[in-house]
Amino acid sequence: MVGWRGLLPCWLALWALAAGPAGAYKLETYSIAMPNVKPSSEELYLCTPIKVDSQKSYYIVGFEPNATMHTAHHMLLFGCTSPGSKLPVWNCGEMSKASSGEMTSASPCGSGTQIIYAWALDAPKLELPEDVGFQVGKDSNIKYLVLQVHYHLAPEKVGLPDSSGLFLHFTERPLPKLAGVYLLGTSGSIGPRATEHMETSCQIDEGKVVHPFAYRTHTHKLGKVVSGYKVEVDKSGKNKWTLLGKRDPMTPQMFYPIESKVTVRKGDTLAARCTMVSDRDFTTQIGMTFNDEMCNFYIMYYVENDKPLSSKYCFTPGPPSYYWNHVGLNNIPDREASLL
Repeated sequence: MVGWRGLLPCWLALWALAAGPAGAYKLETYSIAMPNVKPSSEELYLCTPIKVDSQKSYYIVGFEPNATMHTAHHMLLFGCTSPGSKLPVWNCGEMSKASSGEMTSASPCGSGTQIIYAWALDAPKLELPEDVGFQVGKDSNIKYLVLQVHYHLAPEKVGLPDSSGLFLHFTERPLPKLAGVYLLGTSGSIGPRATEHMETSCQIDEGKVVHPFAYRTHTHKLGKVVSGYKVEVDKSGKNKWTLLGKRDPMTPQMFYPIESKVTVRKGDTLAARCTMVSDRDFTTQIGMTFNDEMCNFYIMYYVENDKPLSSKYCFTPGPPSYYWNHVGLNNIPDREASLL
């Protein structure tokens, strides 16, 4: 990989043993981090890129956070065909434009956006299963990696330097199982003093065999339970719901092992529900600030001897416009989906 800012990359050479025909292979570590930025407001989204060497393919097999929840509300690592800006740092959150001074505002990616990794609430490092990796570089659409940090700071921390980021563990050895992330989410709103189900679902229309192996939940303050499912249709027309994962989103927002070992194929549906409970006297909207809400369920998966799904996202309008039963889903596990 090549550092975007022209700095010498921070290589930490490691050695690991991998099962399989290749035997031992070299595992290296690359640091992507905020370049000692000084966040100018309590709520701010900042992005910084690295350009990947386009002459080689690399396979990311692990993610090690170097951040604290007292500074970073969450971090996302995007894979991009092109970055949202050519600057070393830019403002990449619409809600913070007014408070970011003269800093350029742009999306994380200019083209080819996909999420590779997400972190929040002091989640620990993640190591992928054996022979599974995210391919970047030469034979991938991912030519840049962009780190996004959502700062949620105490007033006394505004303006202090920060270098939150990630250590990426990778190998140049080709791996047979290529990883991807599929993100389910909603728009919508939560009424005052209300319990609301924010629901999303999408049918898979690509002829690939998808192996989910990890999931992650994400909400802000009002989330109580987030659950995700694989949904199939049986011969009688009834839906069979298989739980992929369910958690209290206030626990560390790491990737957890999938609950049921299943494969997802063309025609199957992936669905998620966030159960939100508001004690507020006003309506809460889905949005980017800490006082807004989010409803996200991430599925990390691999495909064997194939490319990951072209589709990366499943978003619906959310309440009050969208619920599972609006799109013909039946046999819904209402109680199971909303209680731990």
